[in-house]
Amino acid sequence: MGKIAFVQRNLARKILLLIIIAICTGILVFNAIIFVRWYIDGNNIAEEIKEIEEIAVMTEPENTEPELVNQPSNGDSDYWHYVGLPFGDVGLGQLKTINGDTVGFISVAGTNINYPVVRTGDNDYYLTHSFKKQNNQAGWVFMDFRNDTSMTNPNTIIYGHSRLDNTMFGSLKNILKTSWVNNKDNYVVRYVSESEIMLYQVFSVYKIPVESYYIQTSFGGDRDYQDWLDTMIGRSQYNFNTSVNTGDRILTLSTCYTDDTRVVLHAKLVKKALR
Repeated sequence: MGKIAFVQRNLARKILLLIIIAICTGILVFNAIIFVRWYIDGNNIAEEIKEIEEIAVMTEPENTEPELVNQPSNGDSDYWHYVGLPFGDVGLGQLKTINGDTVGFISVAGTNINYPVVRTGDNDYYLTHSFKKQNNQAGWVFMDFRNDTSMTNPNTIIYGHSRLDNTMFGSLKNILKTSWVNNKDNYVVRYVSESEIMLYQVFSVYKIPVESYYIQTSFGGDRDYQDWLDTMIGRSQYNFNTSVNTGDRILTLSTCYTDDTRVVLHAKLVKKALR
């Protein structure tokens, strides 16, 4: 009986070892597949970005008549510095021939974000599709489907994946760095819609666990909206010394920091002009 028991124990050990080897091999194969897919998706996105960069160059428009938005009564406000900065303009026509979902173009100072913005009937499609609508886990930069493409909502939200190679919204994490905050000219987001060019001034940046409060697009009234604005300012990791009120139109950028944490930027419209 002792010999039989020994053989059985030895066989059990071998079986257990084989199971462990199989599991480890499976994990290695799975991770290899994920890496290869990430690499291929990254290369494909890089090719699309290169093509876009060749046809969509942001330039300073000529003979614009800027409209200042919600001017403060305080003559010392930083608002007056930012309204003096140049607009940027990009022709959307050729981009729309590539992707008819194109609704604008966004550029964020102090980051690598210079992309056409798309919008479709949900917030899922462009999580897994590129600008050319190819299956790609890098996704694309897209506007919340609840928003009006004319940028007239109190809060317009734009999303993008936080890619390790700093494509899409991968470089948005720069806004949490002291080097970014120390340069006041970084506090600018330029946006081009089909009818207008716009310049936004940043007033809040932070990390936060996943939630839905900051991505509201409409509010029950001025009091509700002002409470939301006050909350967004209160969350900021830095004091931008900037006031906001119900006369402001807000642009919100959101991306992942971890699976359950988001990096968020809020900016207010300070000037716009017809294209």
